[in-house]
Parts: sequence; C-alpha cells; structure tokens
Amino acid sequence: MTTDHKENLFILIKSLSKSEKRQFKLYAGRVEANHNAKFLHLFNFLDRAKEYDEKEILKKNFVTKQQLSNLKAHLYRQILVSLRMNPSIQNARMQIREQLDFATVLYQKGLYKQSLKILEKAKSIAYRYEEKYLAFEIVELEKVIESQYITRSMSNRAEQLIQDATVLAEQNELCSELSNLSLQLYERLIKAGYAKSDEEFREVTKFFFERLPNVEFEQMGFRERMWFCKAHVWYSLLTQDFLSSFKYASRWVDLFRQFPRMIASHPVFYLKANNFLLEAIVLIKHPERFKKVLGDMQAVLASDQFPKNDNLKALSFLYSYNNQLNLYFLEGEFKAGQVIVPEILAHIEQLQNKIDPHHIMLLYYKLGCLYFGGDDYENAIIYLNKIVQNKGLKMREDLLCFARVLNLVAHYEAGFDYNIDTHIRDTYKFLLKMDDLHEVQKSMINFIRKLGDIYPHELKVHFKQLHAELKQYEDDPYERRAFLYLDILSWLESKIENKPIAQIIKAKALKHQRQHKPSIAHL
Repeated sequence: MTTDHKENLFILIKSLSKSEKRQFKLYAGRVEANHNAKFLHLFNFLDRAKEYDEKEILKKNFVTKQQLSNLKAHLYRQILVSLRMNPSIQNARMQIREQLDFATVLYQKGLYKQSLKILEKAKSIAYRYEEKYLAFEIVELEKVIESQYITRSMSNRAEQLIQDATVLAEQNELCSELSNLSLQLYERLIKAGYAKSDEEFREVTKFFFERLPNVEFEQMGFRERMWFCKAHVWYSLLTQDFLSSFKYASRWVDLFRQFPRMIASHPVFYLKANNFLLEAIVLIKHPERFKKVLGDMQAVLASDQFPKNDNLKALSFLYSYNNQLNLYFLEGEFKAGQVIVPEILAHIEQLQNKIDPHHIMLLYYKLGCLYFGGDDYENAIIYLNKIVQNKGLKMREDLLCFARVLNLVAHYEAGFDYNIDTHIRDTYKFLLKMDDLHEVQKSMINFIRKLGDIYPHELKVHFKQLHAELKQYEDDPYERRAFLYLDILSWLESKIENKPIAQIIKAKALKHQRQHKPSIAHL
C-alpha cells in the first residue's frame, strides 16, 4: 500500500537537508547499541525510498507488521529531538523553554536555589524578547518554589511575584484579545475579500470596534502593538481604506526597525509586515516607495542575521516573488515580468508541500494577469484555468469570481469563441452563487455575450460605450473592487486606441508619478 501523501514520517524525512540527516545519524549513533537499531534501519530505508510503501518495508524483515507503528512513532520523535538540538532553528522562545525545563528538573531534585537562579535568567530573556506567556509560566513556578522555600534575600519577594504575575496576566489578556480580533478579520479577508456593500461595511466596522480594546498605542509592549497594527491593517483592507492600511502596515514595519532584535524572534511577522506594507503601497500607487521597501526587505532576508529554515524559505519565496510581480504590474512591464515565471514555477514545485493551496492559486492568478497584460492570452488561460477548474479550492471568493471574468475576456481575445456561451453561462451562475454579480461584472458578461452579433467595424463604438458605462464605477467604493483585480478600463482603452494594454498602463503609471499625490510621509 502506497500512502506517501499521508505518511507524516516519510514527509518529515524527505524534508531534511543533508546536514540535518548527518546530524540525526550522529545523534542516533551516540549510543553504541543504536548502530544496528531498527529505527535507524527504517530511517535509512525511507531516506532512499522514492515513495512510502509499507509492503516494501516489511519485505526487509527488520520489523514485523505489529512493531511497525511503534517503530515509526519512535523514529519520528527521535528526528524531532535531533532537529530541536540544531543551532540553526534555535530562537529565544526555545532557549527559554529549555531553561524552564532545566529549572523544573532542579526543583524536583530539591535544588531550589539552582532552580531559582536559572528561572531568573530565563525570565530576563523572556522580558527582553517580549515572550510574556513564558514569563508568566516562569513567575508561576517561582511562586510555587517561594511557597515551599522562603528566600530571605528579599523581604517583599512574595509581593513582587504577585505584582509581576498580575501585570503579565493583564498584558497577556490584552495580547490575546488583539490577536483574536486580528485572526477573525484575517479569516474574513482571506475568505471573502473586500466589503461588497454598505451592509458588509457596517457589519465589519461594528464587529471591529466592538472588539477593539480601548488602549493607547504607546502604552503597549511590542507584541500588543504588533497585533494592534495587524488588526487595523486587516480592517482597513476589508473596508478599502488603503491609506489607513498603509499607515498601520508602516507602523508594523517600524516596530521591527525600532526593535531589530525582534526580527530573529518573529521572522514570520516581519515578513508579513513588509508584505502587507507593499500591498498597501501598490493600492495607493507609489512605485518609488514600493522599490525602497522591497529592497530593504530583500536585504534583510539575505543577511546572516535573518533566520534560515524551511518555513521561512517558503514564505520568503512567496512574498519576494509576489511583490516582484506587483512591481511589474505597477509599472506595466508585463513582458519583462515573464522572465521570472520559470523561477516561480520551479519554486512552487519544490515547495508545494510547504505552501498552502490558497497562496499557490494566488500566484497562478497573478501569472494569468501577467500574460494577459503581455497580450499572451493562451498562457493567461492556462493559469486561470488552474483556478477555474479547481473544484475543491478554498480561497478568496472575490478572486475566484474575477479569475472567471478575466478567463472569459482572455478566451475572447484568444479567439476561442467556439464554446464562449458555455463559459458565459458558467461564469454567470458562479457569480450568482457567490452573490458577487455586481454592475461591472454584469456589464462585462453582457458585452461579451453580444460580441457575436457585432460587426468588426462596429467594435470600437461598442468598446467606447462599455468604457463609458464602466468609468462611472471607478470611484464607487464597492464596484471599484473589480478594477483592483482586473484593470478592465485599461484593456478597453487599449482596444479603443489600438495599443497594447501594457503601453496604456505604463503611460498611466508615468502620469500618476508626475501628478501631485497626497503626502504619505505623515501617516
């Protein structure tokens, strides 16, 4: 039976680097008796195997079917123990937990002074890196020891510990409230995207302010400020307040500039902060600021101080390439952007087990847009079809909708009109199902439906009519969502002026740069 896609042990072994495998073998071989141990035989077999096949393991006769389950569990745990000892994955949180474990062992041995000494050191590190949940655990153990072994060095020792515990509990409660709010808003953003109506706007706004703790930003610690900024970023994106999104994403990034030691402690949040700042800059169209932030982020990623592990490798790929694509879109350099497509596809293949399907499909959507903007409609269809034909896909509903609309337009442009009616019908039904059939989508679908009855020499007139019809929605807070995902107006202008869409977008980008823009320096 082949179950490699479900077999966690096999996946874990295949994720190990050469150095990690070498480290594990050294760790396992530190005891002489382990050299011929069954778990090492299993490790070596799975390391060489191309897929997980239980029958092939049993054929080797080093383990029975009854023993295999326990042997796999033992090997899995030994690999994790070995990885935990790897200096490359060590961070402040793991160091504190290790010290807390050591202190617990010493306490159980009755060595109270030694335990308290380690706890004091661990607590200092926890405060330095804002690991206040761990700091609370440490204080609670100190209280247990204090109740059994009264230290005479401080007359107010008990009062001090009680005060520390109270303050930490309050800070942790605030952090929990902010992180819960942030997670709920982010889930909504991922599922549904921007608010589609006044009703949704009011609902999101009510939800946000009812749960937002009443607290001053400067009075909070690093963790609380970070979650505060994140919650505001998600709320601003949901309500399409892009200047506010820029403001709070900037604050989020600035926290790491203010406390650079936190980058190594919270590298994922550092990456997310920069990614959403870059997204906000795209939405307010500041290419020069975008290049600066992207360059700063990539410099930090390349530095020796930034942690290196598989999770960060996957996230660094996602955020770096996603934002390189955004820059190409911002400047209308669609053909130039196609150069990095093979790199993106190679990384997707290499990291597919470490990237969730939502983000992979988001990349495919952007690749579809990239080829569409470069007038390569057949390739645009290839990547958009990966989304349209994925029936089990769970990702932003608005992106699912606009992927279908763009796919429809690409089919028209590519001349694949033999089954255009089927595509129109399927798209229409899907939009109705998602409750996302707004005026822009309606106009686009109706236009494409009528194309078969329009003579070629009449096309430009109809393109102009559609452009005038859609232009009125450009500043509508809910209808303009369409233009954030799919620059239909530029496409129509390219048809009217008989120019490539990239040329139209480039011209708009240059014009935007020359025009006076509201200052964002104060935000």
